[in-house]
Amino acid sequence: MIKLLLWLLSSLKFIKLGKLLTTGGTMLVSVVVYAFIWGWRYAAGFVALMFVHEMGHYLAARQRGLAVGAPTFIPFVGAWIQLKQMPHDAETEAYVGLAGPLVGTAGALACYVIARDQQLDWLLAVAYSGFFLNLFNLIPLSPLDGGRVTQVISPWLWLAGIPILLALLTWRPSPMLVLVAILAASQLWTAWQQRHEPQVAAYRMTALPTRVSYAACYVALVGFLALMTFELHETLEAMAKTVAR
Repeated sequence: MIKLLLWLLSSLKFIKLGKLLTTGGTMLVSVVVYAFIWGWRYAAGFVALMFVHEMGHYLAARQRGLAVGAPTFIPFVGAWIQLKQMPHDAETEAYVGLAGPLVGTAGALACYVIARDQQLDWLLAVAYSGFFLNLFNLIPLSPLDGGRVTQVISPWLWLAGIPILLALLTWRPSPMLVLVAILAASQLWTAWQQRHEPQVAAYRMTALPTRVSYAACYVALVGFLALMTFELHETLEAMAKTVAR
């Protein structure tokens, strides 16, 4: 019995070490790759904000009693956590989905305040990327966080995400956006096919006050992120023009 207990404890330590190495290793790879393009300070700050975003999801999932894996990073794709246990209802899914952008926005706001106070241009760029990243994730399309949040309000809101994603693809085409579009199209098709199934309706059944509270949080967060993204975009462009002169 003692040998079995010792084996279990050693296995648990190995699993925790494996999670730490997976997260830390993929973060380090991302920092190195981004550093070759934008410099190590921006790269480290950007990856740190992605980590903060994912930890928001992680902590919310754990709070709701869901089994969840540690964050994993892939350069130019992003980061994610693996839910090893699916949410029991749409409200839980929305709770976990909203936590990432909320915590991520707090992290970007902290960078913004420090950058303004210390006059750190590179950190201001990190804050801009953080605001934009969280705003992008709130596009009302699954598998993005916005799709998970708006599902509890009304899945019909997903239709509003289609022109937004198409506009982004036209403005700044990229492999990541193409991947998101493919996944979103698959999710939309599945949702359309299952729209009359009783279990889907039961999964999405949520009290009206809960739906209203999520709608208020979603609109407020999107509005704040849009405002900060626009303001910092204008600020950084003005700074770039000043340097060019």
